[in-house]
Amino acid sequence: MKTIKGPGIFLAQFIGDEAPFNTLEGIAGWAAGHGYKGVQMPTSNPELFDLARAAESQDYCDEILGVLADKGLALTELSTHLQGQLVAVHPAYDAAFDAFAPAHLRGNPAGRQAWAVDQLMLAAKASQRLGLDAHASFSGALAWPYFYAWPQRPEQLVKDAFAELARRWTPILDRFDECGVDIGYELHPGEDLHDGVTFERFLEATGNHTRANILYDPSHMVLQQLDYLGFLDVYHERVKCFHVKDAEFRPSPRAGVYGGYLGWTERPGRFRSLGDGQVDFRQIFSKMAQYDFAGWAVLEWECALKHPEQGAAEGAPFIADHIIRVTEHAFDDFAGGADDAIPDFSRMGVA
Repeated sequence: MKTIKGPGIFLAQFIGDEAPFNTLEGIAGWAAGHGYKGVQMPTSNPELFDLARAAESQDYCDEILGVLADKGLALTELSTHLQGQLVAVHPAYDAAFDAFAPAHLRGNPAGRQAWAVDQLMLAAKASQRLGLDAHASFSGALAWPYFYAWPQRPEQLVKDAFAELARRWTPILDRFDECGVDIGYELHPGEDLHDGVTFERFLEATGNHTRANILYDPSHMVLQQLDYLGFLDVYHERVKCFHVKDAEFRPSPRAGVYGGYLGWTERPGRFRSLGDGQVDFRQIFSKMAQYDFAGWAVLEWECALKHPEQGAAEGAPFIADHIIRVTEHAFDDFAGGADDAIPDFSRMGVA
């Protein structure tokens, strides 16, 4: 068995214009000061991490790794959540997602999508240069406007949407395969891949591509009322990344799992800082140990109530306390059980 690595922290929610959050050295020192051992790196902030340069230059990658190592940190994964979203955007969401693209591509869906694909291709090579074997991203969505079955939708509509999603992603997955890196899709509402069934649809449409895998985040499963522990029993072989994020769902007489368009503080389902929600992390980390998850436990902080600094400060010790140092031998080894102690059953009861 393998001991999970951590604690790590996803930097996306903490990057800012003021020190120490505006430089890689500064934010790395801040993360290390809170007790983190690794950082998951967003690739949409060139001032912090230049994705194109990382794909082209081993020297630059070594420099990035050196800055982190000087603070006692490792790089857990790169993230292309924003770019992955733009690989597939239904026109209904063009205006909402235009902000994820460079300014000169806004209002240009075809150019925006081509840019996103190129970003993923760069991320594959950059991950390889950085010695990484997993990558975090979103799938994007073509079928999401039809997720609820009213009005009635033609069965072929969903088949066609997933076929097109797979067509767009297969060349990217092939590039990641060439670079020896798995893509962990974060299963997330608003993405075509948002639960086990939709992941299976996509996997089938890609011909069961070996590099199409899962970023496991139980918080999104709590808000969808999925069995997040049973999920690991079913899909553990495809789980390559892990966001440690808490959530709660408290049934309300006024709103349900869709939130009623309420703000985050008022919804029945809310993201919370670690330990403040309902996720059973003891059982999750036990299953991760049971199934030999060899990756990182990475905090993704998103909370409707708590200040991010407090959430980050509490997150590292919370994760460290839940990491199971796996045993190297069975607890009952002392009682024997060697092969030479097996009786000859064929002679039992024979005179």
